[in-house]
Amino acid sequence: MKKKIVILGSTGSIGKTLIKILKKDIKNINILLLTANKNYSEILKQVKIFKVKNIIINDFNTFLRVKKILKGKRVNIYNDYNDLKKIFVKTKADYTMNALMGLEGLHPTLKIIKHTKKVAIANKESIICGWKLIKRELKKNKTIFVPIDSEHFSIWSLIKKIKNDNIERIFITASGGPFSKYPLQKFKMITPKLALNHPNWKMGKKISVDSATMMNKVFEVIEANKIFDIEYKKLKILVHPKSYIHAIVKFTNGLIKILVHDTNMKIPIFNSIYPNFQKKLKSNSLHLKNLNNLELKHVEKKRFPVIEILESLPSNDSLFETVIVTANDKLVNLFLNKKIMFNDISKLLLKFLKQKEFIKYKKIKPKNIEQIINLSKYVSLKISTLSV
Repeated sequence: MKKKIVILGSTGSIGKTLIKILKKDIKNINILLLTANKNYSEILKQVKIFKVKNIIINDFNTFLRVKKILKGKRVNIYNDYNDLKKIFVKTKADYTMNALMGLEGLHPTLKIIKHTKKVAIANKESIICGWKLIKRELKKNKTIFVPIDSEHFSIWSLIKKIKNDNIERIFITASGGPFSKYPLQKFKMITPKLALNHPNWKMGKKISVDSATMMNKVFEVIEANKIFDIEYKKLKILVHPKSYIHAIVKFTNGLIKILVHDTNMKIPIFNSIYPNFQKKLKSNSLHLKNLNNLELKHVEKKRFPVIEILESLPSNDSLFETVIVTANDKLVNLFLNKKIMFNDISKLLLKFLKQKEFIKYKKIKPKNIEQIINLSKYVSLKISTLSV
C-alpha cells in the first residue's frame, strides 16, 4: 500500500528536501496535498511529478494565477486551510511534514493534526507559541509527533523511553554562525550580506540572521523545554563551529550520549519518514577531522547578548513566548531592510522584553489561537515605537 503524504510548505528548503527523498521512492508514495504561498512554479513541478490532486495556495493572487494555469486539469485548488475537511473526507495521511515559516504556521498545524497519523514539525514558531494547543490536539487525535530541527530530532533519538528524572543535562550545540570569531568592535558594521553568510548551513534569510545573533538557539532551548518537558536548568548551549555534533545528553548513571551527523537536513527528515531502518540513506563516512577538532565552548554573553533571555523565561507555557517570537521577527526584518544595525537587534529586543506591559504575559497561559495571533499583531505595532 502506498504511503499517503502531506507537505505543508512544499516549496521551501525543508519541503524541497523531502520532495527529493520521496522522488527515490515514488512508486510507493501518494502525495495527498501540497501547499505553498507564492512559489507557484515550484509547486506546479511537484504536482506534475507526483500527480498531486490537491493543493492549497495561501497567497490569494497566486491562487488565482494557479487556478487559471490548471484550468481543466484534475487538480483541486484551495486558498484556505479550513478546506482541509474537504480533502480528508474518507482518508487520513500517514505522514505530514509541516515546513511552513513563521507564526502563520500555527493555524495549519492545529488543523492538520486530526487528518494525519504522524506529524513532523519544522515550524518552530508553532511549537514555541502554541505547544499547549498542539499537544492537546495530538493527544485528542492520537497523532504521533516528530520534531524535525536537527537538534531536537537528535535529542529525541537519544532519550527515547528514558524518564526525565534520569536526564541530568542536555547540551544543544550552536555553530556560532558567521560571527563566532568576528572582532567585537566590528559588530556595529555588520551588514545583512555578512549576516546571511552562514559557514555551515544553507538557510533562509530570517533563520540565518537568528543564527548570527544566537536567537535561533534561544528558540531551540524553548522548543526543547516544551517538546521534552525538560526544565530550563537542565538545558545548556555549547558553541560547536563544525556543526557535527547535534546533541549531547548526560544521564544520572554517569553515561553521556553524543549524536553526530553531517550538516544535512536530509538525515533527520529521512529518518522521520522512514524510521527504524525501513530504508537506507547514503551518507558520508565518519568525519575524523571534525571529531578530532570539536572546539566545544560556552557561549560568550558579550558576543551573543540575546542568551540573557534564557535567564528569565517562565517555567510553564505562556503568552510571553509569542511576545519574544514576534518582537524578534520584526527586528530582524528591520535589520534586513537596513532600518537598524545588527547590534540593535539584541539591544532593542532585550529592552522590549523588559517592559512591564509585556512581562505580565509570563503569567498568562495561551487558551486559543486567536489569543496568540491578536497578541502577535499588537506586539508588531508596538515594536515600531522603540528607539535605539
